[in-house]
Amino acid sequence: MRLIVLIAAGLAAASPAFPSELVLSRCRLEHPNHLLSIEAECGTLSVAENPAKPQGRHIALNVARVPAINRRKQPDPLFVLAGGPGMAATSFYTSIAPVFARIHRDRDIVLVDQRGTGRSNGLYCKMDDDALWRATDAAWDAQTRACLATLSQHADVAFYTTSLAVSDLDRVRAALGYSVVNLYGVSYGTRVAQHYLRRYPSHTRAVALDGVVPPESAVGALLALDAERALAQILARCTADALCHARFADPVGDYRALRAALASRPVDVTVADPTSAEPHKLSFTALHLAAVLRLDSYTAEQAALLPLSLSAAHRDGNYAPLAAQFLLIDRSYENALAYGMHNSVVCTEDVPFYRVSAEERAQLAATYLGTAQLDGLRAVCAAWPRGPMDPDFHAPLAATTPVLLLSGGNDPVTPAADALQAARGLSHALSVVIPGAGHGQLAAPCVDRLLARFFEAGSVRGLDASCTQRDTPLPFFTSFAGPPP
Repeated sequence: MRLIVLIAAGLAAASPAFPSELVLSRCRLEHPNHLLSIEAECGTLSVAENPAKPQGRHIALNVARVPAINRRKQPDPLFVLAGGPGMAATSFYTSIAPVFARIHRDRDIVLVDQRGTGRSNGLYCKMDDDALWRATDAAWDAQTRACLATLSQHADVAFYTTSLAVSDLDRVRAALGYSVVNLYGVSYGTRVAQHYLRRYPSHTRAVALDGVVPPESAVGALLALDAERALAQILARCTADALCHARFADPVGDYRALRAALASRPVDVTVADPTSAEPHKLSFTALHLAAVLRLDSYTAEQAALLPLSLSAAHRDGNYAPLAAQFLLIDRSYENALAYGMHNSVVCTEDVPFYRVSAEERAQLAATYLGTAQLDGLRAVCAAWPRGPMDPDFHAPLAATTPVLLLSGGNDPVTPAADALQAARGLSHALSVVIPGAGHGQLAAPCVDRLLARFFEAGSVRGLDASCTQRDTPLPFFTSFAGPPP
């Protein structure tokens, strides 16, 4: 495996001078499912794939600006940074644009498809889902090498890391003529936002971090423990709820029995494909169950279905609801993430820093995710090239810039403790935990107003976040018709 030597002075210093021009023209941003179309201004900015070789291959960064409605707009825009890693900012924004309507009145919204995502030389690979769900080392290795062979035709995948991406962001800022910018990042986007703040504090006015990844963290090593903890909280909430408990006497027992049954024998299920409506045959395994449990834990809305779906499978032998949810999850993520860019990030910034003890591995093995994700990532990264990473990338971040940190009280990926860790070095920060919420808080009531007030003031002093504490999770479904009246 090739190892790219770190540039001791920081990657930004090796970059060529900023391009002098970024030409934007009218365009429309389309929701991936064509549910929304947004008028914008679009263009591309050419950057060197490898900053150390400015005369080498260049890639075109896809840039979109949604101009502020107010003609007397504020001079500092909002850059929206997507998660993943591997999701394109333009695609992400079209799925959540109404949340930023208040901010959009007075500020431009700027979207940069991070290098390797969307139309910025996207590193997309066709993955054989059946092979991956079998999750053997041989399957991971074969898929990884096939992906690398495909991508090598138009990219050197080593040069698609966060350290390079933040330099790209600042080139876009300069090319558009902004002196300072505001940042909103979700999940992996919080890592990008924090590293941009580290590199370019004088160009950063205010930052909102949603589902916070602390700079010190190597994400993924112990994720299964957080996921198991979040599921336990969901099922405990059902047990404590009178109506849910009356309908599902023992949701924890249903979960454990179902895991044990699927571990010994898969179940053949036929359900309607969510995209074609054609009958789809699936051998439903414990790994498929794990995918549903994890992704359904992401939002309170999806979590509301879990006790019902688990009971239907365990008590009634009806696996169709779980299988349908798996197919829906699988289809929704099939084209949303650039797996090549994801691998370039995690194989440089995360997996090399995993330190999992024998005791921790035993704890992981006892969870519904088990060690499959940990072992799968290690198998991928054994073949995937490592790329450039700034020497201080995983150092704690110290900053005086105003930062608003948002967390879900039931987040299976970035628990609230992660935000508290990230906030230690931030002298002007406010951490808000929304009870019962999952991963990513944009859909939570009043968060749109909270973000608008924060970016308007450019400060957390006096920022009233009490409205976020009045939200209650969606009631659990007691039938497939919905929650009880």
